[in-house]
Amino acid sequence: MSNIDFIREETAANIGNFMVGRLLPFRQKRSIGPFVFIDHMGPACLADHENLDVGPHPHIGLSTLTYLFEGSIFHRDSLGTAMEIKPGAVNWMTAGKGVVHSERTPEYLRQKDKFLHGLQIWVALPKNLEFMEPEFHHTEAHDIPTWKDGDVSFKLIAGEAFGKKSPVPVYSKLYMIEVKAEKDALIDIRGELYGESGLYILEGEIDSNGFTYGPKQILITLDAHLCSFEMKAGSTVYIFGGEPFPEERFISWNFVASEKQTIDEAKEKWINHEFPKVPGDDGYVPLPGK
Repeated sequence: MSNIDFIREETAANIGNFMVGRLLPFRQKRSIGPFVFIDHMGPACLADHENLDVGPHPHIGLSTLTYLFEGSIFHRDSLGTAMEIKPGAVNWMTAGKGVVHSERTPEYLRQKDKFLHGLQIWVALPKNLEFMEPEFHHTEAHDIPTWKDGDVSFKLIAGEAFGKKSPVPVYSKLYMIEVKAEKDALIDIRGELYGESGLYILEGEIDSNGFTYGPKQILITLDAHLCSFEMKAGSTVYIFGGEPFPEERFISWNFVASEKQTIDEAKEKWINHEFPKVPGDDGYVPLPGK
């Protein structure tokens, strides 16, 4: 991947029973195209008394994308959605003017040993859609475009690239692509991408311009047309990016907006319990520091 502008090691934080690796944002780079937040969740091995329990919390101004490698999460939201997500499927929730959701271990797994591993991603909405009505869309794994090029497998999780389009209903020009190499392979996709581009190494190694990069590293280039690299056998990487927005995006807690005042108003609204409730889940995650 030539013309690499940033190379960053994943940093981890403890959140309940999990180690969550923060990939984006960081000081030098606040977004990659419309992507403003990417967490690597797990891998976590949970005992029969340990469960994921993220109670109802709010979002504005973004879409969330949940993609699991292992395990299961049960999603509920203030739209009335009650949906289990399993590996390979996509949960895409668009917050717009405001939505509340919870993420918990499904009931049938709560008394069992289990694994959980995946990516949780925030994609900022275009300025003219920041206050749209919230939506939820679930895409099954078998509906995600997949194809092979020799010993390399591709999956277009969201967006448009390679002349293909994912059924996940995105609101800006972007892509999120899974690439798996069975054998050593040269990946040259310079003509397929656009805008800014980031590459996250989940497992294995890649070589670029004489340098080798391994798991939990994220590589970022401002020119996606320069995306070429060598993958080692057994490697899996995720490429994401797209056209950046002309306006800056502000992030505070779970809120994303092009105006700081919008975030301040959302915080007060959450403190005052003015967001919609989540049917079937009466939990409440307080605003940090309040």
